[in-house]
Order: sequence, then structure tokens, then C-alpha cells
Amino acid sequence: MRTVTPADFPTGSRTDSLTVVSPVPQRDRIDATILLVGNPNTGKTALFNALTGLRAKTANFPGTTVDYRMGRVSQVSRRLKLIDLPGIYSLDALSPEEEVTERALRGEVGSLAEADVVLLVIDSTHLERNLFLSSEVLEMGRPTVVALTLGDAAEKLGIEADADKLAEELGCPVVQVSARTGDGIDRLRSTLCDVLEEQQQPEIDLPTIPEFSGCGPSCRSCPYADRYDWAESVVNRCETATPETHGKTTEAIDGILTHPVVGVLAFMSVMVGVFYLIFSLADLPMGLIEGLFATLGQQVGGFLPVGEMNSLVVDGVIGGVGGVLVFLPQICILFFFITLLEDSGYMARAAFVMEKLMRRVGLPGKAFVPMLSAHACAIPGIMATRVIESRRDRLATILVLPLVTCSARLPVYSMVAVLLFRDEPLLAALLFFAAYALGIVVALVMAFVFKKTLLKGQTRPMVIELPSYRLPSLRNALLTTWDRAKIFCKKAGTVILMISLVLWVLMTYPKQDERDLPGDVSTRVAQFRTEADSRRQQSERLAPDSAEAKRLAAEAEELRVKAEMLITQQGLEYSLAGRIGKLVEPLFRPLGFDWKMNVGVVSSFAARETLVSTLAIVYGIGEQGSDDETALSETLRSQTRDDGTAIFSVPTCFSLLVFYVLAMQCLPTQVITRRETGRWGWAILQLGYMTVLAYGVAFATFQAASIVVGT
Repeated sequence: MRTVTPADFPTGSRTDSLTVVSPVPQRDRIDATILLVGNPNTGKTALFNALTGLRAKTANFPGTTVDYRMGRVSQVSRRLKLIDLPGIYSLDALSPEEEVTERALRGEVGSLAEADVVLLVIDSTHLERNLFLSSEVLEMGRPTVVALTLGDAAEKLGIEADADKLAEELGCPVVQVSARTGDGIDRLRSTLCDVLEEQQQPEIDLPTIPEFSGCGPSCRSCPYADRYDWAESVVNRCETATPETHGKTTEAIDGILTHPVVGVLAFMSVMVGVFYLIFSLADLPMGLIEGLFATLGQQVGGFLPVGEMNSLVVDGVIGGVGGVLVFLPQICILFFFITLLEDSGYMARAAFVMEKLMRRVGLPGKAFVPMLSAHACAIPGIMATRVIESRRDRLATILVLPLVTCSARLPVYSMVAVLLFRDEPLLAALLFFAAYALGIVVALVMAFVFKKTLLKGQTRPMVIELPSYRLPSLRNALLTTWDRAKIFCKKAGTVILMISLVLWVLMTYPKQDERDLPGDVSTRVAQFRTEADSRRQQSERLAPDSAEAKRLAAEAEELRVKAEMLITQQGLEYSLAGRIGKLVEPLFRPLGFDWKMNVGVVSSFAARETLVSTLAIVYGIGEQGSDDETALSETLRSQTRDDGTAIFSVPTCFSLLVFYVLAMQCLPTQVITRRETGRWGWAILQLGYMTVLAYGVAFATFQAASIVVGT
């Protein structure tokens, strides 16, 4: 990924940077550049994906494409660079994303000044509205090709657009396409090549808009009236509409999904359903992955000689990475269903329902888009706040965005859900939903606090278009899921692997000689070994195949393992990791955390999900290589404190969950916050208030839960 620097923009531009997805290699010669332009919700980015073979993120609500995406048109002999610009309604820019497109079309972005062709996307279901922008683009005189999209949706609405007549009216080629099915894509590629070859400018007589300073006292006095009249006349000549009932059905559905009360309840129900499917469908693949890494650990452990290298590979690498990858199925299922909801048009309704509530607490309606992005990762969510014009609104959104549950927290949620409700998927789904809801509710509360204190002022209302309901693209959902899975696996193979290796070193060194064990530990080890030797000798006196001999041998092995575990645990406590955990133990003891959990809390500042791999390493030491491989959840359940009580009790599990819902625990996010706000002060404030908030709520949760369960 490459970034176009602010040097590409004239002085005073509000755009900080432009992110380029899958850039064309610099060494390749580019024959021509094509600008992809259109209103939001016209299927523009989906068309970009279809033409380039890339998988840029798409969504049915405005603001997703804040920066532009770049790729190469596939299946053509020429090297054609295609640039997907943010969706806009007019060339009179009112927001940062509109400014990106306006400047690019006017040739004011250095790297795009020599664009050869404009690919103009027009939505068949809203032809008249789309023609307003089309008229502005066409009068620039650049060679243009029109892609007429969403024909299947128009057909359901009883609308039929004549592409040939529209081509005559616009003075440029018009191609009907479907990015979802691929119909017309090849013809569009060949048309683009033909127009590039001929460099034919559109031949069209458009109304002229005079210079103006504002609208007049009536709609007829509006300086845009002539352009709207032209668009209406073109539609009358090129489009036929028949009576239909689909629109009434859409209105009836929207009456439910956009209702201020029922709509919110519907949104909650949808998310609970998604979380239920996550647990009910992910159980089998999670078991397979868990078994795969257990077998891998046993095989590798048996191949390598006993010693530090064996421990490094089995406990550090396989145990650490495997402890995180086991949650990959749940992450894939989540993004699969979220993508289906986006493609269907439902997420725009969810944004509409939540907008009024968000404005009441001090967040702009446009913050819903960054908040959705933050469910994948807070970093792109914070960067997406560029769509928010007001600096006050933008700062408020940035400060609360990390409270929204991101995918990095999912392994932690899953681990806690399995510990509490392993065989009850409905309760596990409700726990997941509660964690998501807690993050959103606290984000709204904190936004209200900032509105009343640091960031006083009024928020701007959001104007949002509700797209037509569409049949979701299974292909797009699968490709999006595949991309998220690759990102997660890459993180597990890099960041998490590195952290796992560092943790192994911290938990291994300095080593403690067995002769230096504390007196009470040394006594217990000696007792276990003496009892183990006694039982083994008793079993050897009996017939080898007798039940009594087998029982005594099993008890001897169990006692031997207990002795080794005591030595290992004492060695871990003596190590650097143990000393760090012990150092902060008084601070976290009121939350129910023991010193081993504290090691995980400290390590997860690099990446939240490393808590799981850290616990897999910390609590799994000494058990790798055992004939009876214990799953992480069972291993954690079996851990006890010195007084014999369970470490991962109900109060501790809820406290841990709440802490990770609200805590920052992500230093890369702090770097992005500083970059987007321009000051470290905002990043420090964000880290500070979230840490205090997480600690306070987790403390209250642990104390309240302890009273309820009677511990």
C-alpha cells in the first residue's frame, strides 16, 4: 500500500492523505488512466472490483470510500489504471470525500491531472437524480463512458431504461452492466478501449448554470433549476415505468426497520441472531483447528529432543499461535454475515435508526460509518472520521471509537464465553451481544460527557440515502471473509508469533535451579515424587494387566506430573514475566486477576488478541507433550489459587470481559489517533480515560458478581 502525499494537492486542501489499494507497480508503463465517478450507492466500488479483479471494501451507505482506490483493469491488452473516487452528488464539494473527487475531476490532484477517460456510473433505479452529477461531469468535455448499473433492481421496480436512447441524449457510449453477475463487464472493457483509442469527447447540449451566491426565494429561482429540468426531460425520453407494488413493500418494511423503537429492537435481534450463528456454526471447525494444533504440538514435541528448543517450538510457537487461530472460524462467520447485511441495504437503515440517538449524545450521524468500520479495527474507523466536517464532532468520534468492539477483542470474548457457557450457544451469543452493546453504550455515554465538557457545541444532522433492498452477493461476502481471514492469519504469523517468542523468553529466563526452590515447594515436590515411586513399585508387584496395577500406575503418573507442574510454576514465577506479573499484582488483585493473567494484560498492549496466546503459554507450560492434550478452556478451568478456589471463576471471567471491552490495550491505535488529531495530548487523554474507565467498571463488576455468586 502506497500513500499519495499532501504534495499532490494545492495549498489549503483539507485532505490529509490518499490511500491507494493494490497500486499499479511503478516499473510498469501505464497506457491510460480512467476515473470511476458516480453517486453513492450506485454499485461503483463493486464495479471497480469486477473490472480489476480486486476486492476493495464496499457498503450501501455513504462515506465508505473516503480516499481513492487504484487498480489495473484486467483482461485487456492495454495497461489501464482505474481509480475509484469517493461517491458524490455534485461537484460543489461540501465534505472531504467530495473534495477528493472534485479536485481529481478538475485535474487539481497532481498524479491524476492527466486522466484520459471518465467512467461515469449511473443507477438505473434513480436515473433522474444521477443525471444531475452526470451533467456536471459531461460538460467538462473529457472522453466519457457511462456504466448503467442495478438493472435487476430497476426491473423489480417496474423501471426500464433504454441504454441506446440514453447514449444519444448524453452524447457518449452507455453500457448496461451487473457487477454482481458479471453481465456487460466484458463489453464495458472493450468500450473503454475504443473510447481511449478514439479520444471522442461527449457531444451534448447542456443547460448553463450562472455564477451565484445562494438559492433564491423559490425553487424556480434556484440556479440549478435548468439542470434539474434537463435531467427530468432526459428521463421522460429514455425511461419507461410500469405500475408496481415493490415500492409499497419496501415502504412497509422500512416502516418497521426504521421505526425509532421497533427499528432499534430489530437491530438488536439481528445482531443476537448473528452471534448465535457464530457459536452454533463455529463449534466444529474450532474443534478441528484445536485438534490440529494439539496433534502438531505432539508430533513436533516427539521429534525434537527434550530441552529448551522443544519448549520454544511447542510451547512458544505452536501453543501461542494456535491459541489464537482457534478463533478464526468465529471471526470469519461474523464478517460473512455482516457483509451480507451491508449488501442487502439493511445497514443503511441501522444508520438511520441510530442517527437521532447519536446526535443527542454529541456524535454526528456520519459517525455511524466510522463506528461500523471500527468493528473490524479501530484504526480504519479513526481514519474514516475524515468524512466528518466539524473538527469538534471529529474529535469526539475519534476519542470514543476504540470503545467499539473490534475484531481483535473477539478471541477474548470467545474464550470467556467458552469458559462460562461452553455447551449453551444461546447464552454465549447473549454474552457476545452484551459485550458489543456495552462498548457501544459506553461510547455514547462518553460522547455525551465530552459534549458537556471538553467539546461543547452542536452536532450536525446527517443526510443519508436509503438504498433499495438488494439480494446480497454471496461471492462478495465470501471474498470479504477471505480477506479478513488472511489479515487475521497474517497477524497471527507475525505480530502474535513475535510476541509469543518474546513471552517464551521472558517466562523461561532467568532459570531457577531445583535446589533453590522455596522450602514449602521443595517439600511438596518431594512428597509427590515419594508417593509416585511408592505407587509405581506397588503396581510392579502386581500382574501387569490387572486393574489394580493400571490404577496404581495412573496415580503414579498423575503425582509425577503434579511434581513437574510445581517446579514449572515456580520457575515461571521466578522468571522475568513472573516478576512483572507479581509487580502489578496488587493493582489488579481487586479485579480478580492473578499474576499470570497480569502478564497477559501487559502483553496485550501490542495487540489485544495476544491475551489468549499469552494465557495459552503461561498456563500451558509443562502440559505440552502429555498423552492427554488438554484444550485451553479446560486448562484454564482447572487452574486454582493457593486456597484451592478456581482462578477463572464467574466473577473473574466477567471482570476480564468488561476490562477488555473498555480498555485501550492497543498502542497502534494511539499512533493513529495522534496522527489524525495532530497532537499527542488527545492520544494520551484517550489512553488515560479508557484505562481508568475499564479498571473502575471491571472492579465494580467483580465485586458485584462476587456478592451474587457468594464468593
